[in-house]
Order: sequence, then structure tokens, then C-alpha cells
Amino acid sequence: MELQKRLLAGTPGRLLVTLIMLALAIVMVMPFLWMISTSLKTPTEVFKYPIEWIPAHPTWEHHLKVWTGPKSFGTYYLNSLKIALIGMAGATFLSAFAAYGFARIEFKGRNALFMLYLSMMMIPPQVLFVPKFIMFEWAGIYNTHLALILPGLFTIFGVFMLRQFFLSIPHEISESAFIDGAGHFRIFFRLILPLAKPALATLAIIDFSWQWNDYENALVFLIDERLYTIPLGLQNFILENTVDYNGMMAAASAGIIPMIVVFAIGQRYIIQGLTNSAVKG
Repeated sequence: MELQKRLLAGTPGRLLVTLIMLALAIVMVMPFLWMISTSLKTPTEVFKYPIEWIPAHPTWEHHLKVWTGPKSFGTYYLNSLKIALIGMAGATFLSAFAAYGFARIEFKGRNALFMLYLSMMMIPPQVLFVPKFIMFEWAGIYNTHLALILPGLFTIFGVFMLRQFFLSIPHEISESAFIDGAGHFRIFFRLILPLAKPALATLAIIDFSWQWNDYENALVFLIDERLYTIPLGLQNFILENTVDYNGMMAAASAGIIPMIVVFAIGQRYIIQGLTNSAVKG
């Protein structure tokens, strides 16, 4: 009875918070809905007021133009998927490897080295464009996808995030494995990584979004249009079709599809991680 009273007492507050969050969600989703709606309209319907969210006569010609035109987004898609997937996999693994060392292996100067490594986050990435340009030109990888993939394999944020997660895993698990004769590699691959699936999935999604939406590095280090990624392809499309708003929205809609797919695949791991954190708390 007492529990029922508490639940009823908290219902108005929870209902108010739910309504506020619902309103904010609608506000955030509306631009995306308008983008998809505009991509299916005719040019004369774009500025029609009041807005028709569902076109009376949907047309797919703008999407066909994006995918089958002289500069098809198919090439940009393959380039972006190649860079983002390789970079995501490499960055997630290397970040987990380094985070394990900082979290589980005792060595002299470990904390000082980690703080020095972490301080590199304060350096603006734009400052490194000229040194990276000189280095890539010397190495012969300028104007290749390696110029985007190799730097993307290392992420300071990923190391920091996974280190904090590894520190939350009880040390008794590692100690028991050591007693049974397991080494660091076996503990890392057989114990730590399976327990860190939610954190790894979260980092993978974040890193994929960074690399998929990376515009500055692609603009600086890629010249050949055949190597262009989605952000560069979208920018070129906008510059060449300055009044084709329907085509722009169709191109932008195509650009967000992989992000939705990746989030849908990794969502359950993120929710699992939040649930586990709540239980631990």
C-alpha cells in the first residue's frame, strides 16, 4: 500500500518530464522530417505555406538523380564506408588495447604518461594540418585514403573512455585469472573485452559518426574526385545545384542512412551498458 502511494505521488512529476522530453524530441526530429519530405516534393511545393509534411504526389526523381547522375553518390558512399569502417574497427581495438595497459598494468610513470597523453586533446586539430600534410607528402600517402585512415586509428577520447570503463571492472576477475595461469593477452581477449561490449559499441558508434562526417581532413588531404567522401560529395552537389533544394535534401537524406543503421545495430549494447551502470550504482 505504501509503495502504491509513492508511485501515485510521483506520477505527475514523471508525466511532466515525459511530456517535456517528448516535446523536445519532436522539435529535434522536425528538421529531419522536413528534409525527407522536401526530397519527395516537386520544386514548386518546397516553399508552399503552410508546409505539406506529406507530399500530395511524392516523386523519387531527386533521389534517382543523386544515385544515378553523372556524379553518383555510390562512389562517395563506398569511399566513406571504407574509411569509416576500417577506422572504426582499428580505433576501437587500439583504444581498448591502450586503455587496458593504462588501467590494468602497473608500470612506472603510468599516470603521468596517461595525463600527458590526455593533454593532447587540448591541441586543436587544425594546428596539425600543415605537419600532417608535410608528413603525408613525404610518406607518399597524400591524396590517398590512407591519409584519412591512419590518423583515424588513434583516438585519445576512446582511450580515456575505455580506461574509465576498465577501471570499473572488479580487479578480482583479473587476479583470479592470473592465479589460474592466464597472461595479460588472454585476460584482455577472453575476459575484459566480452565484459566491455557496451563501452566498445558506444565508442564504435561515436567514432563511426566522427569519421563518416569528417569534412576538414578530407578537404585538405584528398584532391582526386574519385576519392571523395560523402561530405565532399555533398558539398560539391550543393555548389553545382545551388537552387535544386529537392536534390540537396535527397543527397542529405542519403548521407544519414549509414548513421541510422549503425545506431540501430549498436543500440542494444548501449542500452545494456546503461542498465548495467544503473544496477551497479
